[in-house]
Amino acid sequence: MEAISVFDIFKIGVGPSSSHTLGPWKAAQDFTKELESKSFDSIKIELFGSLSKTGRGHCTDIAIMMGLQGFDPKTVDTSKINSYIEEIESNSTIQINGKDISFNPNLDIVFRKENDPAHPNTLVISAFFESKNVHSQKYFSVGGGFIEKDGVDQSVETNLKKLPFPIQKASDLFDHAESEKKRICEIVFENEKTFKSEDEITADLREIFANMRDCIYRGCTTEGVLPGILKVKRRAKDISNKLVQGYEYEGKEEWYELIKKSNKDFTTINKWVSTFALAVNEENADLGRVVTSPTNGASGVIPAVLFYFYMFHQHNGLKDVDRFLLTAGEIGCIFKKGATISAAVGGCQAEIGVSSAMAAAGLTEVMGGSPKQILMAAEIAMEHHLGLTCDPIGGLVQIPCIERNAMGAMKAITACNLALSGDPYSAIVDLDTAVKSMWDTAQEMNSKYKETSEGGLAVNVAVAEC
Repeated sequence: MEAISVFDIFKIGVGPSSSHTLGPWKAAQDFTKELESKSFDSIKIELFGSLSKTGRGHCTDIAIMMGLQGFDPKTVDTSKINSYIEEIESNSTIQINGKDISFNPNLDIVFRKENDPAHPNTLVISAFFESKNVHSQKYFSVGGGFIEKDGVDQSVETNLKKLPFPIQKASDLFDHAESEKKRICEIVFENEKTFKSEDEITADLREIFANMRDCIYRGCTTEGVLPGILKVKRRAKDISNKLVQGYEYEGKEEWYELIKKSNKDFTTINKWVSTFALAVNEENADLGRVVTSPTNGASGVIPAVLFYFYMFHQHNGLKDVDRFLLTAGEIGCIFKKGATISAAVGGCQAEIGVSSAMAAAGLTEVMGGSPKQILMAAEIAMEHHLGLTCDPIGGLVQIPCIERNAMGAMKAITACNLALSGDPYSAIVDLDTAVKSMWDTAQEMNSKYKETSEGGLAVNVAVAEC
């Protein structure tokens, strides 16, 4: 069985889209490595399908230029991205592998009208020397920051390490937990030890959480207008300020304490969860650093639900954070193997739907749910996202994407509560059925509702293309 790590699902990167920003960024990084032994004096990038139709709004062109220059999305200073791009545009040159070459983004990045039959997110990068093509590679950005290379056997590229508990479906995960008498997070942890040491796993989980928590704080303390033609105003800071009732604070630790001291009524907690989600996705829309969960467009759901648990429930500190992330991550792996986590392939059910299912499972784990209840929660969350379309206005990951993360977070909490209150053995629908149903729906969904901005809100709200 294919071996996917939870750290393949949770990646630290730059917004606004994992498939349209992070994937092309990684493709460009990969291409520069292939050029190390070649002489070249020009570069051309061609974008097809969804990458072309919503590429400008998703900053695909910016991502590729950053990747070609060798910047890493995990470590780059996001505040300098715009200045790096402005320098390329003003000088009409780009530095690749330490060499300055002529490059005009308006001419050398081509947004093709046609689709590539192999995948809706396709890009081709070519290098030339004295007008002769010296190297060309076609890439597919398949969702969640994953990329595939045309002509490369994926069975070779895919990690085929032998896991102690192989998992392809939810039923496999449940069977392992039952036979070993372990919690789902414990099964996942044993598998992760195939890739990393115990200390590395723990350190990386803590890094993921720290990035999520920092992203929430940045989003809740930053005001302004998001880039793009829609001129969307950031809202998380205003809502946060109202919820802390005007109390002043110095830094994030004091802010966290104010959250813990706030009212615990349903309405207040509901507003906090929504604010956490809005904060992350406002950061995402502004080329900020987020954690794909499992994608950038859906990166606010899991942080919002995890932070809700961390702020408003009794817990065992970071140990419970680890349990949440391990469980949630494995649910993402199951959807990646059995369906898709790409909105260009499956609509928003593949992004917000999957993230909500992941969050529901993680929350049920730390709330004491059984393995069966954990899988039931994930199923409930996905069941009520089936058929959700992707129709970003202006090709921007803003409307309806930002609010949709808040809705996905609330559905995850509801799914957890329903699973904890019910008998999972009497459930009529199981998670594997929900995964298959999502994949069936994805294949039958009209392409205009799959991240092309050609249907739904995207065509019913009159704005010029960004």
